[in-house]
This record gives sequence, structure tokens and C-alpha cells, in this order.
Amino acid sequence: MVLELKFDSISELAELQRLAVQADKPVYIANEDDSIRVDARSFLGLFALDYSKPLKVITDSLYAMRMLEIQQRNRAAHMAHA
Repeated sequence: MVLELKFDSISELAELQRLAVQADKPVYIANEDDSIRVDARSFLGLFALDYSKPLKVITDSLYAMRMLEIQQRNRAAHMAHA
């Protein structure tokens, strides 16, 4: 499963890293053309990517995908109230 996301802060990266550690299957993050793909559990590896563009989160973990979708909805709701 692939979910395209835009990360706007270091705290969002930290959330992804924590989620990847808790996931029951590997979670990867890749740039748009898949030329760079890193294990999302590696906080240092996450800094190899260009965050000015949307990135792809790739995983077979239903838990991780559900949690990411919930986080995205919460961010959108927070932005709507700001």
C-alpha cells in the first residue's frame, strides 16, 4: 500500500518514525520517482529525502496505514480551525 504525504515539520517526521517502530510490518518512505527509499524506522535515514515535495509512504501494515490516515485527518482538522 502506498500513501502520498507532505511533511511540514520535524515533529511530523518523528511521528512517522515512532509509528514505523510500532508497525507490525516494515514501513518505507520514498521520493516521487522511487530513486531514494529509506526505512522509516531510521530517523537519520529520513533526512536523506527532499521534504519540499510530497513523499510516498510504502507499507503492507494495515495498522500503519490507518494511523497515518488518522494523523492526516487530524492535521487537516487542526489547519481548518487555525
